Amino acid sequence: MPMAMPRKPKRFLTAEQKYDVFVRVLTGQTTQGAAATELGVDRTVITRIRTIARDGAISALQASRPGKPAVSRPEQTEIAGLQAEVARLTSTVVEQAVELAVLRGKSGWG
Repeated sequence: MPMAMPRKPKRFLTAEQKYDVFVRVLTGQTTQGAAATELGVDRTVITRIRTIARDGAISALQASRPGKPAVSRPEQTEIAGLQAEVARLTSTVVEQAVELAVLRGKSGWG
């Protein structure tokens, strides 16, 4: 029975490396095969990088709206938190107004 070849350890590429290889393949500076050999990965990894980059670019372009500046993720989180605070405070004010009306004896029932 033939001995199985040991697997090469997985090679993890940084986001910058992935973007760089995507741009180089896209612009024709290198081929998928040459890029895969250079980085020590399988060609399917390069194909997957291209697919992910393309899908990400399409999603980003679909999400962008002309004339509106993009809001960063930290700003979106802050906005959501502030909106929740406004809702909480609004609810508190309504509860206090009802309580005050009851204490003063001014019910709306006539």
